[in-house]
Amino acid sequence: MKRVIPALLLGAAALFGAATTHAQTYQQVWADAFTNGIGPSWVFETGNNNGWGNSEQEYYQRANATVANGVLQITAKKESVGGFKYTSARMKTQGLKDFKYGRMEARMKLPLGQGLWPGFWMMGSNISSVGWPKCGEIDIMEHINADNTIFGTAHWDSNGHAQYGKTTTVTNPGDWHVYSVEWTPTYIKWLVDGAQYCVIDITNGTGSTEEFQNPFFLLLNLAVGGNLPGQTVDESKLPATLAVDYVRVYQLTGGTTTTSAITLQAESANVNNGMTAETCSDTGGGQDMGYIDQGDYLVWNNVNFPTSGTYLIEYRVASGASGGTISCDLNAGSTQLGSTSIPGTGGWQNWTTVSKTVSVNAGTYNFGIYAQTGGYNLNWVRITRQGTARTSAALGGSGTTEAPTSLALYPNPQRAGERLTLALPAFDATHPATVQLLDGLGREVWRTTATNATVEVAPGHRLSSGIYMVQVSDANGRTTQKLLVQ
Repeated sequence: MKRVIPALLLGAAALFGAATTHAQTYQQVWADAFTNGIGPSWVFETGNNNGWGNSEQEYYQRANATVANGVLQITAKKESVGGFKYTSARMKTQGLKDFKYGRMEARMKLPLGQGLWPGFWMMGSNISSVGWPKCGEIDIMEHINADNTIFGTAHWDSNGHAQYGKTTTVTNPGDWHVYSVEWTPTYIKWLVDGAQYCVIDITNGTGSTEEFQNPFFLLLNLAVGGNLPGQTVDESKLPATLAVDYVRVYQLTGGTTTTSAITLQAESANVNNGMTAETCSDTGGGQDMGYIDQGDYLVWNNVNFPTSGTYLIEYRVASGASGGTISCDLNAGSTQLGSTSIPGTGGWQNWTTVSKTVSVNAGTYNFGIYAQTGGYNLNWVRITRQGTARTSAALGGSGTTEAPTSLALYPNPQRAGERLTLALPAFDATHPATVQLLDGLGREVWRTTATNATVEVAPGHRLSSGIYMVQVSDANGRTTQKLLVQ
């Protein structure tokens, strides 16, 4: 692509901001090692509570949580109590211990069997006043049935239930593994045995994720049956036990580090060709640039890339149409950085974030974005240096921060019969992706090979109510997102 932009563009230099954060050192602030029984920071749920919103079959009671040899044992049994034929335990720190940010981890052995659903998770401490999902939920570890897949998921409210997560696998979930999250004001990471497999960007409430700037409490439970594992229970596996060696919470203390990132507001570009500023309802308000047609562009002068290497380019976009394609470049197109697909989001003010990783040599450039096609609005562009970027500064980790909508599935929840659309912002036609829809038992309901960045899921299928999994597999691995059909 070649286009003409004036060689001299006047304006103030845009430099990567250096934000100081506390980092590097974790200090344990709370733990329960179950050495002398169950500690005083836990309370227990009783009953079934209408299936806990998941059509679960168990009756929770304190008696199913015991300690043996310093290990907490939450045991699911086949026994009739309160009109239900299974019992188990669900325990939480609500009202006794809650935490805002930190590393939360538990060393656990998981039970294996059809219908079993252990969880180690967190809920917003304000759930009693705002309800779910406005309180937010962080599923540190979920596992179902007898497979080796581990789920890590965040839930929040964005004009309705929103979620983002990924899966990983472990060799044998019935062995000891450490499941954890690292949670800061800018991201949440999920790890198994110290290996990160998922991360979500929550900086400044992006994607309506403000819930994750509040305190949360911890929960442990073992459900029997439900929307995710399915309603078939292999009773030959009962009694079944979730074993917990310890639960620990660490928080960052001492030391400082710096992050390197810049956010370019669309309405503040030094050069605007063809776009129109309008009032924006996204987090932070202000204005966005709309009425974007093919060939429109923006340029920001003197944007400094302080080191040579990899940078994450994020676009905050909305589309009431079918989306489009945006690209970025340096110095009037002399260096092309590539294109990114934008999904339709169901509204001109329904915002999502798409991203692309690029390589840039150190230097100061005029940074431009170009509408390869129109049909979307743009709020901002964020450029983050990788390696010492937002994703790794606070905890010294590595990897790319992914926006909560890097795999966009909507509407979710879906009402039976509604059209279901999957957006693949990272779609690459040279590496086709396989899209599968699985039911709660892991059985394939539908599959296709994606030929573009937007896929209609299971057209012609009227899905029964319940929880499904949408899996996308490509050369980079597999991503899974839960789908709730009402």
